[in-house]
Amino acid sequence: MIVNGHCGGCCQGLFSAALAVSLCVAIPVMGQARDPAAYKSSIEQSVETSATKRVDSKTLRAELWGLDASEWQRYQSLMQGIRGSVSPATLSPIEVLGIHARNDDERRRYAEQWAVMMREDAERILAFQRAYDDAQKRLFAGGLLIDPHALAAVRANQVKHTKWTWHPDDRVLFFADTQCPTCDAVLERLVSQISQFAGIDVYLVDVAAGDEDDIREWAASKQIDPLWVSEHKMTLNIDAGALSEVTTYTGQQGQQLPVLVVRRQGQLAPLPALHF
Repeated sequence: MIVNGHCGGCCQGLFSAALAVSLCVAIPVMGQARDPAAYKSSIEQSVETSATKRVDSKTLRAELWGLDASEWQRYQSLMQGIRGSVSPATLSPIEVLGIHARNDDERRRYAEQWAVMMREDAERILAFQRAYDDAQKRLFAGGLLIDPHALAAVRANQVKHTKWTWHPDDRVLFFADTQCPTCDAVLERLVSQISQFAGIDVYLVDVAAGDEDDIREWAASKQIDPLWVSEHKMTLNIDAGALSEVTTYTGQQGQQLPVLVVRRQGQLAPLPALHF
């Protein structure tokens, strides 16, 4: 009963009972003091367990890379130095140890180990790719994700609109014959850009050795500037087997005339007529 805003005797009794229950509950819990020796032992065991897990993890990772504990430790130490600063974190332990090999035998061993691992990985990738290709054929028989005809049309359009970028030291090997209108048209377009590269070496495949007069007549009919020839901006040559050798090298065998090859920094590469 409440009297003048204060709790009566019943409330006081309830409060005392609740407090007693609270104390009865709390006292046993508070009374369970930890044994210092047992607590220390528990902490040490926890630390040992954590350390064991770290050691096991390192051992497992070392074994996965075919390394022993000392090699793994050296790898980790190396990654704390310049190697970890200048190389990506994805650099393999084998590569790190090989780069920092202490002698030729060690370097050779790590190189062979890495070569074997890369070979095995490539075989796994190829095996999965074959399985994937088989799955595509089996699950989606007859269903083409990409229309090869449409793709070919897109590529042809891209080639048509791709502009060749000349280098000042480029030389073009131009193989043609004296009776080839297409060759004449391509040569005319090529000559119009001759100021952008080093020069043109013309090889006439239908002119026999000793027929230099035929070459001169052909050059005159194409209005080739004699100054270009004297300054080696353009050279006029009899083929004499050069076409066969060059196209074998560049993979252009069987191509119709004219055949164009660009020589850049000592390397030969095909030059499609549509590119310039």
